[in-house]
Parts: sequence; C-alpha cells; structure tokens
Amino acid sequence: MFKLMKKLLSTCVLLMIMTAEAQNNQPYGVTYSSNTAKLQNPDKESQISTNDDSEGFAMEAKKNNIAYRTIQNLQNVPNGFYTIVGAYSEKKNRDKHIRKLEKSGFKSGVIENPQNSLSYTYNAYYTNWKQAIEDCKTQFDGRYKETVWILNANNKKLTNDTISLESVSYELLTASTPNDNAIFDEESGITQNNTTTGKTRGNVSKSKLLQAAEANFDKMWYAEAARFYELALSKDKDIFSSGTLQRAGDAHYFIGNIERANHWYNLRYEKYQDDFSSEDIFRYSHSLKGTGKYARAKKLMRIYNGMGNNLASDDELISRPTTSEMVLDKILETNTKFDIKNLSINSEYSEFSPMFYGDENVVFSSAKDTAFLNTRRFKWNNQPFLDLYVAKINEESQELKDALNFSKKINSKYHEASVTFSSDNSTMYFTRNNFDKKLKRDKNGTNHLKIYTASKIDGEWTEPKELPFNSDSYSTGHPALSPDGKQLYFVSDMPGSIGSTDIFVVDVLEGGKFSSPRNLGPEINTKGREMFPFVSNKKIYFSSDGHVGLGGLDIYEASFAENGLSDVKNLGQPVNSEKDDFSYIVKEETQMGYFASNRLGGKGDDDLYSFRKLVLEEVEENLNAISGVITERITGEIMPKALVLLLDENNIKLKELYSDDDGKFVFEDLDSNTKYKIKVVTNDYFESEHEVHTKNNENVSLAVSMKHLKDMIAVENGIKKLKTDMIHFDFDKYNIRNDAAQELDKLVEVMTQYKDMVIRIESHTDSWGDSSYNKYLSDKRAKSTRAYLLSRGISNERIESAVGYGEERLLNECAEGVPCSREKHKLNRRSEFIIVKM
Repeated sequence: MFKLMKKLLSTCVLLMIMTAEAQNNQPYGVTYSSNTAKLQNPDKESQISTNDDSEGFAMEAKKNNIAYRTIQNLQNVPNGFYTIVGAYSEKKNRDKHIRKLEKSGFKSGVIENPQNSLSYTYNAYYTNWKQAIEDCKTQFDGRYKETVWILNANNKKLTNDTISLESVSYELLTASTPNDNAIFDEESGITQNNTTTGKTRGNVSKSKLLQAAEANFDKMWYAEAARFYELALSKDKDIFSSGTLQRAGDAHYFIGNIERANHWYNLRYEKYQDDFSSEDIFRYSHSLKGTGKYARAKKLMRIYNGMGNNLASDDELISRPTTSEMVLDKILETNTKFDIKNLSINSEYSEFSPMFYGDENVVFSSAKDTAFLNTRRFKWNNQPFLDLYVAKINEESQELKDALNFSKKINSKYHEASVTFSSDNSTMYFTRNNFDKKLKRDKNGTNHLKIYTASKIDGEWTEPKELPFNSDSYSTGHPALSPDGKQLYFVSDMPGSIGSTDIFVVDVLEGGKFSSPRNLGPEINTKGREMFPFVSNKKIYFSSDGHVGLGGLDIYEASFAENGLSDVKNLGQPVNSEKDDFSYIVKEETQMGYFASNRLGGKGDDDLYSFRKLVLEEVEENLNAISGVITERITGEIMPKALVLLLDENNIKLKELYSDDDGKFVFEDLDSNTKYKIKVVTNDYFESEHEVHTKNNENVSLAVSMKHLKDMIAVENGIKKLKTDMIHFDFDKYNIRNDAAQELDKLVEVMTQYKDMVIRIESHTDSWGDSSYNKYLSDKRAKSTRAYLLSRGISNERIESAVGYGEERLLNECAEGVPCSREKHKLNRRSEFIIVKM
C-alpha cells in the first residue's frame, strides 16, 4: 500500500480497506493463540448451552455481511455468542470503554488473553445467535454504531467454520492483523500491529499460508496478502503457478512495493509469458520503470500497445517505437540542470506538501513528533498524526528553518495537510479528516477527507469551516488557489471522476459561495491518480501515475492557453525519479521552489527537497501555425462552431477545437516542415479533410468549404437521383476500389441523414465488347455496390433493387459500330442511384 503519510487522499483508501474488515468474515483484534482465556463479568445466563446450529449462524452472518469467528477450546469461557467491540493492551483504556458501554445500558464484559496481555471487550452476550445477528443488523437499536464482530465460543465438535487454536498459527487466525499485540484504535478505525512483541506460534502448513494469502487478496487486504504470499512462496516452489505469481506481484503493486512486485512479475513472465493479459503487461511495465529498468519497460510498452486479445511473442514485437515509448525516451533524455537539496528540516517521519506563505515562509505537512510528553499516534504506521508547520526560508541556501506549529486553531488531533493561501494570506484552504468531535464514516465505515477554509482576523485564524461541495460519501483534498483567487483546484474521487482520483476546479464566488465542481478532463486526468495541484499565472503543476513517467508518481506541467490547457509535459529528471515525486511548488520568476519525494538517500518516509533551475530555459519563438476559415460551399456563409481536428500523417489526433463566431480556427506551436491533416466535422455536412505542410516559422492559411449532404440530391428529367463522382471499377472487375468506396461513403452519409430514403441501383457500361457480357458484368457491379452499402449499415429494405443494364441505356450516340472518342464512351460507364422514396 502506498505510504499513507505521503498522499493524504490515499488515507481514505487505506481506511476503506481496513474498515472493510468489519464487514467480512475477518474481525478486528482477535488474538487468541492459546487455549486458555479468562472471562470477566459474564452475563448471568452464561452457563446456558448455546444454539448448536453453527452452520446456520455462519450462513446468516455472511448473508448480512457481519464479521465473525468460531473459536474452540476456550477454557473458562462459556459457550455463546459475544459481540466484540474493542481490543486493548492497557487496562485503563479498556475500563474506560467498559464504563462508556455501561452508561449506554449495555451488559458489557471482558475476555482476557493472558498470553499476549490483550483484553477484548464485548457489549452483549447471547445464548441464541439469531438475536446476536438481529442486534448487529439494527446496530443495537441505534445505540452502538461502531465496529462490531461476533465471537462464537464453541467447545463442541469442530465444524468447517471452526478454527482449532492448537493446530494453527496466530497469522491464520487473524490474517488482517499478523502480530499478537494487535490493538484496535476506535478513533482511527485501524488495527495497529506491534511488531516488537508479535511472534508466530505453531507450525503452519504451506497450503494454509497460501489459503490465507488468497483469502486476504480476495478481500482486497493487499498488505497482508503480500506478506502471506512471501511466506508461502519462500517455502514451496511447487506452488509457483501463473495465477499465484500474478497475485503475489499484484498484492505488492497495489501497496506500492514496486521492487517486490517486479520480482514476482519477472518470475511469472519467464515461466508463463503466454498467460499475460494487456493489464498484466501494463503493471509489469510500470514495475520495471519503478525499478529503473527502462529498456525492458519500453519493450513491454511496445507489446502492450501492439497486442490485441493475444500476447505477441518476443519475435513478433513491432519494430517501430510506440508513442508512449517515444515519450519515455524524451523524458529520459531530459537534461535540465537543477540544483536539488534534501532539507535539514526533514525528520524520520513524513514531510510533504510545501506551500509558500508570503515571501519569507513555507507551510508544510509533517508527522514529526513535537509533543512534550505523550503524543497521539496514528495506529496504522505508529507515526504521529499530520499537522501543519510554518518555517522561514533562507534566501541563499533555500533551507527551511525554525519550524513552528502553524496554528492551534487549525491543527487538530487528526490529520491536517495540503494548504493553500490567498495572495494576501488572509484566507486559507486545507485538507482534514472528516470529524466532529470524533471521526465520521460513511455506510461502508470509511472516513473521508474534506477541504476546510479559515480567515485571518486580527492576526488570528478563525474556526475552520468545511466547503459546500464536500461530502460524507467521497473525499476532497489537496486544494490549490489560483493567484487571482478566482479558481480553487482540488483533488477528489467524487462521482464523475475518470480515474482513482482526479483534479477538479470550482469558481470562487462572492459571499463564500462556489460554482459546481468541473473535472479538468482527459487531457489532465487519467485512469490512474492525479494529485497535488499547484497553480501559477502561467501553468498548472500536478503529480500523476497515469501519464507516461519514470515510475511511481511523477510531476507534470500544463500551460494555460486561450482554448484550455496545453499538452501535459513531464518535468523529467532530476526532479522526477523512479520513486514517488509530488507536491511541487515554484516561483516562476526565479525558478526556485520545493517538492516532496521518497527517493533513495532521504532522511525519512517522505522528504522535502529544494530546487533551483540553474539555466533558465531559452525557447525560440515558434510561429508555425495552421489557420483557416470555414464557409458553406454554395452560399459562402461562414460556419461557426464547426469541430476542427489536427491529425498527424498517421491520422493520430493531436488537437481539436471549434471554429469561432467568424468561422475561423488556428493551431499554433506546430513543428516546422511537417505534414499535418486538418479535418472539419459538423452536422448535415460532409466531412472535409485537407493535407497541409507547415513551413519554417510561418502561418499556413487554409480555406475550407463545406458541402451540404442535400447537395447530392439532384433531379434529372423529372427523376430524383443521388449524384456521386464517377465510381470506377478495374478492367473486367466488379470489386469495390478504395476511390469508389469513398464516393459510396458519401451516399451512406446522405441515407443516414434521410432515414426514410429508398433507392435502386442501376449500373451501365459502354458499347465496347460483347453486349451479353457487358450486361453480366454491370449486374455484378450493381450487386457488389449493394453489398458494400449493406456492409456500411444501410438496411436491405432501403435498396429496392440492384440491376445491371450493360449497354442498353447509353447516354449518347456511341452505340456499337459508331465511332466515338474515349471521353464519350466514358460517359456511358456509370452507376446511378435512383431515389424511389424519401
């Protein structure tokens, strides 16, 4: 799993995965690894025998998505069903929870495990599992809405759902929390693994390890799945199947352990190359880039781009580089000179998300421990919760010094990160956990992130308020304010997202109001993650793992243009690395700034780095452009709002825009002496395509006239016909040539527009050759023409007939034996499309 402290939006994903444990058959904090336990404060009816229908209990629990465990041989623990609500290592915390439960009217109690010194509190005991299930479904009539799982203490004969404590290890009993001293933290909703005291007990069979790995993978508990796959595969090479190796790699891939993912993908590729799907190839290629194996990664990228349903072998690789491969080559060739320094302010914990605060300060996020006595810790990684800090900038060295807690009004007992300020520093926006006295969770148990704002009055920050487009059902975070304060950019996984997380923007209106969020679209957002935007007057910078990059999160830029954002550009090395690089900020007038990275050589989890561009980029002014005006062919009227596409010589779309109110368009910043294609598309008109060659720093003008579909309908001698250019056939042939297909496609466009149109096809020849053969050949050509129209989607009932007449219906005097020029004979070689109905 990607490091939590680094990417705050990923926190919600982690919480979703961990809190999902409460909704599957894998409870929090079950830590029995011996057959002795002590029950304190049992219900007075605890000696009554329990319902023997364990199979029915298991089925009903699964049906209602209630976590449970059946445990046997618990001495001094009466048979029954216990709704477990917490696990504690400290008596005072346990007793505090018990008192809280009792105040709420529960007959609570404790099950102790003396072997690992953990106590498990329950809020109710049942002799009938049906009542236990019912209470969990109703959340105890609304009295307890936190995480609950059911412990079935059953000292009778083992069933398929029962785990014998004497024959399995602790890991198999609680695959989601592998160490004995697991503690469930109610505030974070996460179970902490204390690795200093946890020990594996008992002998674990190899098949059990693999079963645990697969069970965790199926529940998307990838961190534990990765751990069990490592154990299983290290003990038994006989289980190196294609599927097992793929899942082992995927488990590491999903948690950001690219090195181990690449290890297992390599093994699978060597053994089972033919089994790789396109998605498998993509992940393998990504892992190769993340470990610096770019030559191999490019080879895999070529396979990925060239494959259809079947994977090509090494010998079948396409020789021409793919677009993605060429982009990667360009990134690797980037040689911009930067002075990059790891800052002394970094700690062993995570520092990231720097933001300028005036000209002399930077505010950043950190998990460093600054408490004098006791520090609350985030239970997932035993680091303190994130807070905002402010530090002074040393102008000469760019070091950050004298870091102080930003504001007690802003920093809370949970996460605060990713801040942005208005130009006068009187308004701020930042990311925080969704909480009101305690964490709020959605129906799936996920605590989402929200953006908050505060104002500075008399030198003090006001109480933060959340923004109106936040939600308890999805996350918003990573705010970035435009320099003029009129737009607020942010990251979210809200409905309408293209990928895992997208960048959105809202307009900042008067009176503390905002417009509806707008997705920045596929030019910026991908199926992956786009995060940490920063906006200057000229550009937007952001991090992504969806665009072509060097591995992990890379930093990208896009310039603001009149018609939107320019093409996305990777900043290249040395700002980007094989690891995660993100939260980039820059002062463009001096080309200095800061970013965060977990690259090798750092001090902690994620570190802050300063950078200064040593040689300002000198870009020669590019005047290459293609401009034009679009008009209607017959009337000459200008045509606004026509879609104009810029294609390369391989018909790959490069850009698109709409003609303005004057029918004009322009594509700028093009390569010189290069062949492009301009295609214009608008309703009720034929597509118009033109080949254009750019020159050297010149604007090439183009006039485009559009032909209306109805212009193909003509009346000759009182008969309506569809007029096309001559449809040619090769000598003595009747197959449809490419030039004929282009003309027939125009006919298809008209018939598509006029859906009630019915035609008949008539083909004719000149008088050369045998008349009976001419009739046969023309009939074959008519039938071939009909077959082509049917293949293009025209229904059979819309073609009344397709008949060849040979030389029976000449247009002139050029009958057999009459001397005529080639041009006159050519007029008789034709196909006609008679409109029967429309």
